[in-house]
Amino acid sequence: MSSESTDHDRSLAGQRVLIFTGDIYEDLELWYPKLRLEEAGAQTLLAGPEAGKTYMGKNGYPCVSDAAIADMNAADFDALVVPGGFMPDKLRRDPQVLELVRGFQAAGKPIAAICHGGWIPISAGVYRGVRVTGSPGIKDDLVNAGAIYEDAAVVVDGNHVTSRRPDDLPDFCRELIRLMRRSFDAPVSSPAIKPGSST
Repeated sequence: MSSESTDHDRSLAGQRVLIFTGDIYEDLELWYPKLRLEEAGAQTLLAGPEAGKTYMGKNGYPCVSDAAIADMNAADFDALVVPGGFMPDKLRRDPQVLELVRGFQAAGKPIAAICHGGWIPISAGVYRGVRVTGSPGIKDDLVNAGAIYEDAAVVVDGNHVTSRRPDDLPDFCRELIRLMRRSFDAPVSSPAIKPGSST
């Protein structure tokens, strides 16, 4: 086992991570971070439009939501993970989803989005002036939302971690865990909402 892996063992004990789920989520982009975070000691909770409902991934893997998004509060969690797939295009239309994302942003807590997951922070108005990456298919949306797009396996800027596709998951999870450890050891001040962002 590498020294980095050993260093990460249980390093997130006591931290809680909210993960969005819904119809046609990207299977690997949900399950890889969920299991990797749990391996590092974090407690994860899957929240979807309804509690206790089975949602199917793009590749057919089922996911049962632990809770309803409407019942979630950013104050109860240390980080948010937004998988891709077709799920984000539907969830981004839910005002409760967007307010939840803004709650994480206002508290300076890590927001990690991969692939098309970036659609949700876009609609929440939290990407203006932030360096990000994402699926090439949403590059124009990211730029139009005021983000600074970079074609990289992972981009970390402030409390945001972003990646492009499932192949980037090792980098995505490594940097999310690293950011969560730093945030837990020395909480960052809440980022200001930039001009032009949704409120």
